[in-house]
Amino acid sequence: MVATRKTVVVALGGNALCPPGDNVTIYDQFRHTRQSLKSVVELAKDGWRIAVVHGNGPQVGDELLRNEMASGVLPELPLGVLVASTAGWIGYMIQQTLQNGLEKAGIHRLVVTQITQVVVDPEAPEMQDPTKFIGRGLSEQQAERLRDSYLVKRDANAVLRRVVASPKPVETIEWNTIRRLVYRGVIVIAAGGGGVPVYRDAVLGLEGVDVVVDKDLAAAVLGCEIGASTLLILTDIDAVYRDFGTSHAQPLRRLSLKEAEAMLQTDQLGRGSMRPKVEAAVRFLRGGGRRALIAKLERGLAALRGEAGTEIRTR
Repeated sequence: MVATRKTVVVALGGNALCPPGDNVTIYDQFRHTRQSLKSVVELAKDGWRIAVVHGNGPQVGDELLRNEMASGVLPELPLGVLVASTAGWIGYMIQQTLQNGLEKAGIHRLVVTQITQVVVDPEAPEMQDPTKFIGRGLSEQQAERLRDSYLVKRDANAVLRRVVASPKPVETIEWNTIRRLVYRGVIVIAAGGGGVPVYRDAVLGLEGVDVVVDKDLAAAVLGCEIGASTLLILTDIDAVYRDFGTSHAQPLRRLSLKEAEAMLQTDQLGRGSMRPKVEAAVRFLRGGGRRALIAKLERGLAALRGEAGTEIRTR
């Protein structure tokens, strides 16, 4: 689809809504969400058409823990259903926060949450090689109990955690509904947690699958489908860095698509979460988007104005 000016897909990490900590309450999350969504209110005031995609890493991990703790009383829910569950209540949290923020700013825009199914390939290589860490750290005893249901490995910090498959998104089922709403000025919260993963069964049609989808890649796919001009990935790092994590790391303010693709072939992005963000930017631009921006959470509008973050363009 041809990209349309001033239409942006904003990707928010789950940590943007859930402050780090062992005993974060829902009230903490509402408070943190109010702080995190100021950039989105600024975008609305500036006249942008907006879709918001959010992560759910901390939240779906807690849902898994609740699920497991209640397993002796109630039937356990599969991971895909828990993704849908978190997309619902996090969507409510973002929706209410934006409605209040827009009203205070005197901006008359509607906000809706769309539970979004995202198609994945059940034969994708990632299905056979789980790499996505989810949930809290586990004790040796917890890990042993879970090994019948999950692959358990040590993460980069040597903490035992569940590992699940994370295949790349292929398409979004509800993209046309989202596009129509966005182009009418409605702010749509979509593909929560990367979307509810589904696959196409030859007999049954759409069927759920117990994996997770990277929210930045899901945002890139959705952006291409609705004809967004811009992908804005908001994170806790102020820019893409060359040689990230080293003593000679350098922030990069401008990158061409070819330069970004070349960086993905090296170790310059480090092992953190920046690599999938750059991969999402490349996918968005290859799919017809005009520019992708990666910036610190509170600097969204400044990034769109070229004053912050890293901008990646086709040239």
